[in-house]
Amino acid sequence: MYDKKQNKDIVFGLHPVMEAIKSSKEINKIMIQKGLQGNLFHELRGMLKHSMVNIQLVPVQKLDSITRKNHQGVIAFISPVTYHKVEDLIPRLYEEGKEPRFIILDGVTDVRNFGAIARTAECLGFNGMIIPAKGGATVTSDAMKTSAGALMTLPVCRVDSLKKSVDFMAESGLTLIACTEKTDDSIYDFEYSGPLGIVMGNEETGISNEIINRVQHIGKIPMSGEIQSMNVAVAAGIVMYESVRK
Repeated sequence: MYDKKQNKDIVFGLHPVMEAIKSSKEINKIMIQKGLQGNLFHELRGMLKHSMVNIQLVPVQKLDSITRKNHQGVIAFISPVTYHKVEDLIPRLYEEGKEPRFIILDGVTDVRNFGAIARTAECLGFNGMIIPAKGGATVTSDAMKTSAGALMTLPVCRVDSLKKSVDFMAESGLTLIACTEKTDDSIYDFEYSGPLGIVMGNEETGISNEIINRVQHIGKIPMSGEIQSMNVAVAAGIVMYESVRK
């Protein structure tokens, strides 16, 4: 059942969650009570075995804090949008005569930054956003609100393997540029012509090395202040605008 008063993004209870999976609902993550047993629970785990859904084992107190109703030890967080497949989206853009332009988020977890980046990407005419199925923010009502509705129109691709998706994008002719402090090169040194993928990373850990090693260019935003650190949504806006300006 749904608990609209508590959170319109959730479905809870073993049968409702299993029905949500069967009906191909877009599920961001499922929280399962630690130590949960029973035939229905094992059937649920079997359904989730080969899915991309992020599964978290949590104490019952965590579930109780989300809804006061009988959750039976299981809560699913439903996405308000349908995710796209990057393998389908890029060829379709080429068929339409467009040059694909994507923003790729590696470990960006804050939904407000996620929504703000989506808003900027949509405003600047980007064709989509790539996010990992695990370890990053997903499309929730909070992200939708921060994006000012951009997530209703900007295609979001949730991928099981970010590195495989980056490889596919490179093979599909996209130039991949990572914004990182791990270089002396500036983002202003690149041409940004043709199909493009811009990678932004977590504010604390940055972009993972396995992604850094797969892109064609890495560049940083020159800064002259004392802090030498920038909010990821602001940084993404600067790089995306620079790519459009050029």
